[in-house]
Amino acid sequence: MDGKKGDVVVANEARIEGDTLLLGDGVRVRFVRTLRLPETGTHRLPPGLGTFPLRRVEDYPDTVPEQWRAKGGVMMPVYLREAMWLSFAGSPEPTALQVGVGKVCAISGEKWTGRLSRRPQNYVVLPRQPWLDGINSGRGTVRQFVAVPLGMGATVEGQVTGEETVGGLQLQAFPLAPKLRAAWRAEQRRLAEERRRQAEERARILAAGPPPRSPRPAFGGYGGPPAMPMAAPAGPPPQAAAAMGIGAGGSMRQEVYEDDRPARDWSGTADARVFVHLVTPPEWRRITGEEPPPSPADRAAYTRAGLPWYDYFDADGTDLAPSGTLADVKPVGEWLGDDLDPWTPPAPHQVKPLGPPPPPPGGAPIADGDW
Repeated sequence: MDGKKGDVVVANEARIEGDTLLLGDGVRVRFVRTLRLPETGTHRLPPGLGTFPLRRVEDYPDTVPEQWRAKGGVMMPVYLREAMWLSFAGSPEPTALQVGVGKVCAISGEKWTGRLSRRPQNYVVLPRQPWLDGINSGRGTVRQFVAVPLGMGATVEGQVTGEETVGGLQLQAFPLAPKLRAAWRAEQRRLAEERRRQAEERARILAAGPPPRSPRPAFGGYGGPPAMPMAAPAGPPPQAAAAMGIGAGGSMRQEVYEDDRPARDWSGTADARVFVHLVTPPEWRRITGEEPPPSPADRAAYTRAGLPWYDYFDADGTDLAPSGTLADVKPVGEWLGDDLDPWTPPAPHQVKPLGPPPPPPGGAPIADGDW
């Protein structure tokens, strides 16, 4: 549907495909469960431990809180102090993606405007940015996204704005300007046709041979594919929402890449935007009738088992300067108490290098609302 939020026009082409959120034609986002990092030191990229299930708010009109129905969007279940990261794999089309945490920009630290800005940059550029694990609070580092309740001051929103009234995550995708987008798509069609001709030529030369290799999956080792079954809604409507927001966790090595395109290359109209509500496991069970995912993994046991951590490097990318506002955000442990989960740092041989992946070769639309 098309909508007008303030003076920002949004052609809301958002939908869910499995546990993947699709924004317009060019953006695929998955919310990935991961190990929570210690809040001291700087660490390697933690692994992906499967995806959070996503459900449309509008599919549960009798059980979701009324204020969620007004905002529309999607919801997902998270545990207290559970960490997550956003995967953008499978998003080949150039896109400027805004990421908000309680309507505070996770890149610039500025309040959400719904418009692109370059001073400071308030978006990530896809597909150059393969994922985002947290807020842009340091040079070459981010602080991990961690779920916390509203009302205690622990969220990024509360520390930056002095209020905790929004919660959740917000996403908005801007494509290339129309002429550039059409030219980019035409070039992709040309390249696809060229690849098709080359494949036919190879087939003629080989005449017969082993079956073709399976295409590279859109989401690989740094992430996980499990999907959750869908069940009918159950239980009475709630009196109030169990509101959750995003706080800052441990620091990890990760660059947020600077946009190397001129500002005029981007459309002034967003393809889609989505409000992502964070649901406590009991609320998820009551609203959807489904069991939430199991509790977060034992991070010390994961590392002791010799399982991998990751290190990503893109030689052609330029790291965006950190936000001074976000650098001042305190980790959730200062508000909720010490992290008592044991920590075992990975051995050097457990850290696997990653580089930019090659480009990878619809579900029902999501209702938008007023937020």
